[in-house]
Amino acid sequence: MKVTYPVFIKQSGKDFLVYIPDLDGYTEGKDLADAIEMARDYIGLVGIDQNKNMPKASSYKEALKKAKANKDIFDYSDGLQTIVDVDLTEYKRQYDNRAVRKNCTVPYWMTVKADEAGLNYSRVLQDAIAKMLNLNYNSNN
Repeated sequence: MKVTYPVFIKQSGKDFLVYIPDLDGYTEGKDLADAIEMARDYIGLVGIDQNKNMPKASSYKEALKKAKANKDIFDYSDGLQTIVDVDLTEYKRQYDNRAVRKNCTVPYWMTVKADEAGLNYSRVLQDAIAKMLNLNYNSNN
């Protein structure tokens, strides 16, 4: 499922501040490209959290009206307005496949043998979990 939302980006000092009116969301980037990527990430995370119940995108006029309504926080209305798109299905797939650090404890003697054999602990753990849960998973990918 692809979504697009109007986004306002305005430079403030060295930062590029981002406002996504339809999600009432704020983020920032170190440059324009990073700001757009951060907006995409924000929309993607909301999409995962909302489970496809995303609000309808505003028109240019509606988005500008929302931006002007928040002038007391920061005036985004005279910043760059662009459209940011996100493929929520692809975003969720990438999010689910991100690496997550987990600590585990094994006996010292086992670590000595594993190190001597040149084992990759992460790969061994992934393969073992996949086997125990009967998952169709190949850690070589």
